[in-house]
Amino acid sequence: MQLVVISGKGGTGKTTVAASFAYLNKESIKVDCDVDASNLNIVLQGEDIASSQFIGAKIAKIDKNKCIECGRCSEVCRFAAINDNEIIELKCEGCAACKAVCPVGAIALEDEVTGETIITKTDGGILSRAEMVVGAEGSGKLVTEVRKNALKYQKNNELMILDGTPGIGCAVMASITGCDMALIVIEPTQSGLNDFKRILSLIDHFRVKPFACINKYDINEEMSLEIERYCENESVKVLGKIPFDPIVQQAVNELKPIISYEDSMAGKEIKNIWEKIYEKYKEGIL
Repeated sequence: MQLVVISGKGGTGKTTVAASFAYLNKESIKVDCDVDASNLNIVLQGEDIASSQFIGAKIAKIDKNKCIECGRCSEVCRFAAINDNEIIELKCEGCAACKAVCPVGAIALEDEVTGETIITKTDGGILSRAEMVVGAEGSGKLVTEVRKNALKYQKNNELMILDGTPGIGCAVMASITGCDMALIVIEPTQSGLNDFKRILSLIDHFRVKPFACINKYDINEEMSLEIERYCENESVKVLGKIPFDPIVQQAVNELKPIISYEDSMAGKEIKNIWEKIYEKYKEGIL
């Protein structure tokens, strides 16, 4: 079974929940799909045991020995990525239009490294993650590669816990496709409800079973009730409501999962949510 913890935007507490689940189930395979801002490894820590460069794009290169400076490449480039017969790499989209019109074959497309995939061995098992090059594109492709790497370590159909990408973009689709179950972390605000509606429609499209939890529900209990009513109308089960807890900030500062603090009310509720999920996993009921 693959469980993805997801949210309609960043900052809802998604990684706090995912890290706690990973801590509670040490046999699981962990996957950090948030390749633009990977941070699950900061909480779980561990030792990097494998890494590989990821080729996620192509970039044009001009051979100065062949170039006759006719300017046709600059004329055809719709991204203004060629100036004085020089490629501006940050603007190049690798579309190959310049290569197609070059009369002397002076332009070639070369592989571009857009990130690095990493396997980290933690005290609680294997974590597959990646670090994307600043400004690089193709995060969805990199998420797919991170998930493929994780599957190599799944020997006995272990549970796979994915810390998904926030939002509804390409990387999010790569995070949730093929998953069995999605836990959506919602914050009790109007924008939080709107974000939830957007991510729920995406999850439904990919036919992933949705569940929900409301983080810091008690900072706006009226909105929390509205979210619960919406979930009921959409047949989405709310597995728990996590209270606001100052210990969460302490856990972040000390780089520990909130579940490891016995006095944490948030940690206790996250544990209750996990027990409901794990029961479904053991019974094979989604």
